[in-house]
Amino acid sequence: MSAGPAPGGIILNGPGGRTVNLVSDEKFGDVELYLEFMIAKGSNSGVYVMGEYEVQVLDSFGREKMGNGDMGAIYGGFAPPVNASKKPGEWQQYVIEWRAPKFEGGKKVKNAEFVKVELNGQVLHKNLVMPDKTPGGVTGKEAPEGPLMFQGNHGPVAYRNIVVTPMK
Repeated sequence: MSAGPAPGGIILNGPGGRTVNLVSDEKFGDVELYLEFMIAKGSNSGVYVMGEYEVQVLDSFGREKMGNGDMGAIYGGFAPPVNASKKPGEWQQYVIEWRAPKFEGGKKVKNAEFVKVELNGQVLHKNLVMPDKTPGGVTGKEAPEGPLMFQGNHGPVAYRNIVVTPMK
């Protein structure tokens, strides 16, 4: 894998911006996720909570009308109401509060929920119930826990200061 730690604890996928997806060994359920990232002009990535629910990372700076594939979107389903993107090459931050789907006897009894998705201090989504996963995940299946995944093959991106705090 060519992605890896750089000085200062930064994970990058190289100047060409192509590597495999970076997937955590540890699995998580209900969490608050804080992370900082920087993308190059035209780059595209994503943060997959539980490896299955993508919060889009895309150079959307300056765009007036946001779609469900732009920065801050829940990919393929929910566009952000505003553009809170910074210029390419600047550090940005996400705060994601997440509730995992609940299962009883192997059957889903409660959908997953983005309690809050905040980009650069602007709340983009609140209490957003997810009836299903987004495309392109690790297993393509919902579960009570899953890894974090950082998409790594659509242009240069760097991640740092990743903090995962279990929610009660």
